[in-house]
Amino acid sequence: MPADDPLTNGYDAFYEAWGRSPTWNRIWREHVTGADFPEEFAHVSFISLTELRSLAQGLNLAPDQILVDLACGAAGPSLWIAREYGARVVGRDLSSVAIERAVESALSVGMSDRAEFAHGSFEATAVASGSADAVMSVDALQYAPDKTKALIEVARILRPGGRFAFVTFELDAEHVAGLPVWNDPVSDYRPILGATGFETLSYDQIPKWREHVTAGFGAVVAEQHQLELELGPVAAAGAVAEASITLGLQPYCGHVLAVAMRV
Repeated sequence: MPADDPLTNGYDAFYEAWGRSPTWNRIWREHVTGADFPEEFAHVSFISLTELRSLAQGLNLAPDQILVDLACGAAGPSLWIAREYGARVVGRDLSSVAIERAVESALSVGMSDRAEFAHGSFEATAVASGSADAVMSVDALQYAPDKTKALIEVARILRPGGRFAFVTFELDAEHVAGLPVWNDPVSDYRPILGATGFETLSYDQIPKWREHVTAGFGAVVAEQHQLELELGPVAAAGAVAEASITLGLQPYCGHVLAVAMRV
């Protein structure tokens, strides 16, 4: 994506202010992650601790193996997995500010020596071929402008037998037609996984995903004024816009947790 891409700019603004809003944190814990999600590994995705554990199990990691987190954001989920399994994290994100937050997160949980973060995209990770033991991504693949190219890149950096575990929203092509944010809408990733060198091991809809999206984003819209005070007008406007568009357009037809193996 270009440097002036609105999606990247929006996440830059959000992550610049993220951590300063108790209202955002409360909304996410009450409606999305649940109160049991460890605060030091907080994130902005629609994944609970139960689902994160399932994703971690799917990665089949061993101590000191390399876990690549694509579109890592502040890297809470991948740092949690790396701590639980003794792995090392390599994170990539389009947002330079998200990378700064990820570096801070690793420092705060004592994992700076086991984590490395840099700018990168789904199609251009700058990770050496076959060097990853596992790859993960949480609630970001739906934004990849070319899903096939993204999965080709994942296959390139994974060693044979390595796992790719991801959570993503499936897109309703009719609902997102003509919208640049959701290019290349995919309603089922299994055919693309098969075409790019993967064997799908599991592919499951996350329970009550639509209720969580509605409740979380509904609360964001309802508390817009307080979020503006805490996050600032630019970051709050981006968060409220994403919430409002998602609630209005209903672009998603599924929310899946998938595990695939590089063959």
